[in-house]
Amino acid sequence: MFDATLVPVRRALLSVSDKSGLIDLARGLDSLGIALVSTGGTAKALRDAGLPVSDVSSVTGFPEIMDGRVKTLHPAVHGGLLGRRGTDDAVMAEHGIAPIDLLVVNLYPFERITAEPDCSMAEAIENIDIGGPAMLRAAAKNHEHVAVVVDPADYAEVLESLAHGGTRLALRRRLAAAAYAHTARYDGIIANWLGMRTDAEKPEAFPPGLRLAFERRQTLRYGENPHQGAALYVERNLPPGTVAGARVLAGKELSYNNLADADAALECVKAFQKTPACVIVKHANPCGVALGANLGEAYERAYACDPVSAFGGIIAFNHRLDGATAKKIIERQFVEVVVAPEFDADAIAAIANKPNVRVLAVGEWGDAAPHAYDYKRIAGGLLVQDADRDTLLLSDLKVVSRRVPDAAQLHDLLFAWHVAMFVKSNAIVYAREGRTIGIGAGQMSRVVSAKIAAMKAAEAKLEVPGSVMASDAFFPFRDGIDAAAEAGIRAVIQPGGSMRDAEVIAAADQHGMAMVFTGVRHFRH
Repeated sequence: MFDATLVPVRRALLSVSDKSGLIDLARGLDSLGIALVSTGGTAKALRDAGLPVSDVSSVTGFPEIMDGRVKTLHPAVHGGLLGRRGTDDAVMAEHGIAPIDLLVVNLYPFERITAEPDCSMAEAIENIDIGGPAMLRAAAKNHEHVAVVVDPADYAEVLESLAHGGTRLALRRRLAAAAYAHTARYDGIIANWLGMRTDAEKPEAFPPGLRLAFERRQTLRYGENPHQGAALYVERNLPPGTVAGARVLAGKELSYNNLADADAALECVKAFQKTPACVIVKHANPCGVALGANLGEAYERAYACDPVSAFGGIIAFNHRLDGATAKKIIERQFVEVVVAPEFDADAIAAIANKPNVRVLAVGEWGDAAPHAYDYKRIAGGLLVQDADRDTLLLSDLKVVSRRVPDAAQLHDLLFAWHVAMFVKSNAIVYAREGRTIGIGAGQMSRVVSAKIAAMKAAEAKLEVPGSVMASDAFFPFRDGIDAAAEAGIRAVIQPGGSMRDAEVIAAADQHGMAMVFTGVRHFRH
């Protein structure tokens, strides 16, 4: 069918920092009879591949100068990109400006260079692209006549379109929007980085203006509730080990709540590193967490903590999920989402018997989490903070009670502390032998959270006596310790720092409990 918006491409300008797919793209363009113009390292790469290419200096009649700072900033380039076909033909002819129908540009790697700890200000400045953004904005503005490409992922689609005679307006408009998003993100990164370094001797922790760039990955059926619209936006260059970047291997469409709970479960299970672990989350709170000799054992122990709450929950593992464990889950309970680094083929086959269960493979993650920020929207503003990290070691613990915890209790205390970090405040976690026994979450009073943890343990018929307790923040009064002692808790881990610490420690001593301070609080709201 004839498309009046189809624009043939006769000449293309290519100038890229990321040369992924460059040669294949250029070969495809050359095979279609499209003349290639290029700059610097891109032109060299094309010549080395045996492709015919003209230097941009032959177009401008002016050499690249100032170590490449000035090469494309010229009317012969920008006129070729901005010229409106049928409107500016005469002035272009008068000044010897030939149209450029396709622009392929990505920008100097400012983000990658400045991520290096030893990056100097001079090096950062030289990696601020000037000509590239100017060309991108020009071509994107004139997308009625010019196609602009910033992402190698789009090369194949563009070549396919060109093989059928040219580019269509819908494609050019999408590519133009992507180009503006690319330059906006690029400028934002530069503004954030420089804004934090107005005093070169003492960079600020946060930029004076915050510019964020996320890309829509998915429009969701609805938000937290059916009357709310929602979408998932993701960062560029997502690292492995994130729900946002997960591969959906099976199941129906993910919901807003599925994604939020899956993220909570995954981030919690990451805390246990190489030891096989399982976390079950319901409404953003862990309801069962356990370690095991294998994933099957970890799942059995986590499920037993709170079988009622586990119904319809999100289950996360920190190792590749095997078929036997997947079969056990499907036969035992209703589950919304299963998350793991990877899945064995027989695990996927087992879950496939329940077509509504979503299966998320997030990839293997590293031991050290990269620095990140957390964002919380408030009316009229945005709260920004460093992401909470748990780096506590056994050697960091300070014993403050007369009784010293034994080795087994120390390991359980650290386990319970890792879990408490992911429980909504006020958070109390009872644990024993590498598993949660009872979890008290989200209460306005810490003593009530302690009582709920004991109640949950009783409901699951789990023995509390001999267990340990973790609290995400200090105990303001001794009543939480008294409630824990009554339930049979023998050791406590908490940040300390209350004006009544002496009273709380005295309560622990009175009950013959061990108590350790971490010096770190883990509120979660």
